[in-house]
Amino acid sequence: MEAIWIKYLLLVVLTISFIFDKSLSYLNIKRDVPFVPDTLKEYVDRKKLLKSKEYQTTNYRFGLLTSTVSFTLTFCFIYFGFFGWVDDWLRNLVDNPILLSLLFFAVIFIGSDALSIPFDYYQTFRIEEKYGFNKTSKNTYISDKIKGYFLSILIGGGLLTVLLTLINYMGKGFWWQFWLVSAAFMVFVNLFYTALILPLFNKLTPLEDGELKSKIIEYAQSVGFPLDNIFVIDGSKRSSKANAFFSGFGKRKKVVLYDTLIDQHTPDELVAVLAHEIGHYKKKHVILGMIASILQVGILLYILSLFIFSENMSLAIGGSQMAIHLNIIGFTMLFSPISTVLGIGMNILSRKNEFEADEFAKMTFAGKPLAEALKTLSVNTLSNINPHPWYVFVNYSHPPLLERLSKLEDTDPTF
Repeated sequence: MEAIWIKYLLLVVLTISFIFDKSLSYLNIKRDVPFVPDTLKEYVDRKKLLKSKEYQTTNYRFGLLTSTVSFTLTFCFIYFGFFGWVDDWLRNLVDNPILLSLLFFAVIFIGSDALSIPFDYYQTFRIEEKYGFNKTSKNTYISDKIKGYFLSILIGGGLLTVLLTLINYMGKGFWWQFWLVSAAFMVFVNLFYTALILPLFNKLTPLEDGELKSKIIEYAQSVGFPLDNIFVIDGSKRSSKANAFFSGFGKRKKVVLYDTLIDQHTPDELVAVLAHEIGHYKKKHVILGMIASILQVGILLYILSLFIFSENMSLAIGGSQMAIHLNIIGFTMLFSPISTVLGIGMNILSRKNEFEADEFAKMTFAGKPLAEALKTLSVNTLSNINPHPWYVFVNYSHPPLLERLSKLEDTDPTF
């Protein structure tokens, strides 16, 4: 009887989460197209804002379709016990509990990916292509998929094997042991991402000597931030959208600039963007963010340990007996409300950090070139300059454009 109640609880949580997410998206997309703010009049006109709204609406409708398909399938899989059917089928093939769980997740992954490929392909080669963003060739798309599978098997499969081994042999105490493994892995990825993983997908080349490199090094030295590792990534092979990021700590810290970013901005704007990123480093946002993420993983694992050997959870998912992999599936669904709350907290912290990094760039370099860079980035990517406040509160890791500009330019953030 308890298993039945858990089953319906899973369905209710799944449904409420879907409705909550789609309601926020609806509120956001129904916001009126604003008049062009004074601060953006040199960068965008009414026609461009309407095109931006069209792009956002297209993505909203497509996202609604894909998420509805995903929700419907997941709902039916739980209601009709499909996950349990997969478990029973695999039990006829293998006896080892760890291998059984690995095969179960492999089947779910393959099925999920097979369903998502058509949608992902349409998003890339139809929607992004239509609005001039896509630069991905068919060969690159296929190559990325193959490499992604390789990493999923090597890294995802490896971590999953460690998790399942600890659960099977260490019992409920697995959580703190795998927490240590996860923390070490997160630090390792941060240190070696640009050296080991990124080159599988993109080409990294040192920034050539010239005005930009000289200005970057001069600024970095002025704020006591020795920097030798400045790289350019060929982001233009996939998209016209631009970006920049930091990776690593200490002597392993690297700055990576997208070639599209360099093409679209002046040297002063690029230095201002870099100053913002250095602000994150100087304000210890990188370290504190990693600590927060590690703590969040610890909370997740501890709560998982409370459910991992629940027979009723397995029965609720459709299983005929207790199965660790079924309980993990059920837990991820029950945990979604907690995950949403934790995500909101992380986003609040992230937005605060963005303002602080902007202020650092303004005080140590200049506010105007950073503001100009943000305007160019927003206009070129058809970003929403008038998002709904509730959507921002739940989903935005960065403050809306006009709020950032108001602090950089000391102006009113309203239209």
